[in-house]
Amino acid sequence: MKRLHLIIKGRVQGVFYRHNAKKKALALNLKGYVKNLDNGDVEIIAEGPEDKLNELIKWCWHGSPFSKVENIEVKWSNPENEYTDFFVKY
Repeated sequence: MKRLHLIIKGRVQGVFYRHNAKKKALALNLKGYVKNLDNGDVEIIAEGPEDKLNELIKWCWHGSPFSKVENIEVKWSNPENEYTDFFVKY
């Protein structure tokens, strides 16, 4: 089990990125959240098996149909087991 902290940059707000990221994370059985940041980026905190987290990273590069991802900052750490589900954080 690992913890992943992603900052997704580009056209990722107003294009259903969070909704689709939640859907993908739930399909991968990951725990954590996705949220919009004030600077226009999207943040994802996810915990689960490393192979599933790598699938999420790969998905994040494509995102939702109208998004245009320019960069993703990736930070790995040990899981904190603080989440029981994956949700959109407001």
